[in-house]
Parts: sequence; C-alpha cells; structure tokens
Amino acid sequence: MGVSTSAPEEGIAVVTVDFPPVNALPVQGWYDLAAAVRAAGADPKVRCVVLTAEGRGFNAGVDIKEVQRTDGHEALIGANRGCYEAFAAVYDCEVPVVAAVHGFCLGGGIGLVGNADAIVASEDSTFGLPELDRGALGAATHLARLVPQHLMRALYYTSRTATAEELHRHGSVWEVVPRTQLMESALELAREIAAKDAYLIRLAKAAINGIDPVDVRRSYRFEQGFTFEANLSGVADRVRDTFGDSPSSNGSTAAGTGKEHQS
Repeated sequence: MGVSTSAPEEGIAVVTVDFPPVNALPVQGWYDLAAAVRAAGADPKVRCVVLTAEGRGFNAGVDIKEVQRTDGHEALIGANRGCYEAFAAVYDCEVPVVAAVHGFCLGGGIGLVGNADAIVASEDSTFGLPELDRGALGAATHLARLVPQHLMRALYYTSRTATAEELHRHGSVWEVVPRTQLMESALELAREIAAKDAYLIRLAKAAINGIDPVDVRRSYRFEQGFTFEANLSGVADRVRDTFGDSPSSNGSTAAGTGKEHQS
C-alpha cells in the first residue's frame, strides 16, 4: 500500500499508486506521489515515466473521510497543497509521463492525467469531475486539456463522466486497449519515447511546457481558492451531507466505485 517505483526496463520508471479500496489518496499520499514522480524524472537513467495504479481504478481523488474526521481546516489545506504538488510534479517531470489508466479516473485523477504527456487507457476507463456532487471545486484546468471547452463545462456542471473511447475520439487518449493489455501498451509507448536521446528528450519536455497556452499551476491554484471558500461558507459540508440524493449520483457518474471517498 502506498506509492512505489520500479524500473522494468532500461530508461523507464514505473510509479504505482496503491491506496485500497479505491485509490482515494490521503494528504501524505499526494506528497508521496509528487516525490516519487519528481525523483524518477530527476534520475539521469530515466527517459520516460509511466504512472499507473493497482486496484479497482486509477484514482478516486482526495480521501474525503480524512478531511471530515480532522478538526479545523488542516486536512483540507493539506489536501489542497498535496494535490497541487502532485499535479505539478507530473507536469514538471523532467521527462515525459505516460498515464496508464484503468477503471475510474475522477477528481484528483483528472489533475494527474490532465498534466501527463500521454494517456493509455483500458476499455473500462471513465473520466470525470464529480466535484459539485462532493461539495468541492477544482481540476477544470486539467479537464480542459482533455476535452473541448463546451464539453468540459457540461461535464463539470453535471458531474457526468466520459469514456476512454470518447476521449480517444477527442485526441486526448493515445490508445484504448483491453484491461489485460494496459501495462504492455503503456510500456510500448514508453519504450518508443525512451529510445530518444536522454538529453534531447528533456529539452523537448521543457520546450513543450514552455509553449503551453495556459499556466496549469497558476490556473489550478486559482480554482483551489474557490474550493476553500466553499468549505469556509459551509456549502461544502451541506452538499456532502446530502450526497447520494442527487440525480447525478447514478451510474452516469461513478456508481460502485467507492464514491463516498471521492473528491
């Protein structure tokens, strides 16, 4: 359980997240993930990082139960900062990051894959931000990197999810494969990237980040301010207390994925 790093073959590091039952990360988990990705990217022997997860799904966001059982705002601030660090670590990683996604990719998971360089997904993958149903806001910055602007807004406002195949049609998912082939397909893409010159691939990553039209770190930090306001105003608790009664909490979002943990 936790975050681990392996080196299955030359030039490739695999960072694996494992927080049962649904990979809803506690505060320290986000920091551990950030540290692992940064360390992998800083390793001169590594030319590509694969980010993956064990269990039922790729990521279910923040562990809301940790936030709810902690007095004051310490856990909320920790979650905000931890997510910021993890998302930034993926974006700033010195080498390309390939996200290998299976099952659900929700909330903070969108922040991770939205900042990745490429996404390989299993056929059962779904992507979405159920934030409004969880009394939270955030990661629209990253969802906007996966789908066109108007679709992002509709998905955000409704808390609906998109399938891997739908994202593939929008060009944000590189390949959709059966779940049993996910890691091999992700490693295949990583091998192609890792075959490039180590110094040049780092220059390429820095150059591509430098021409991004949106500063994802600043944009996401702006969003986080509204998340904190929602909590201070009490609306976040009110929505979380009534979660499960809303029409959008049916199978179109994340039914059966441990949604009580998601954020």
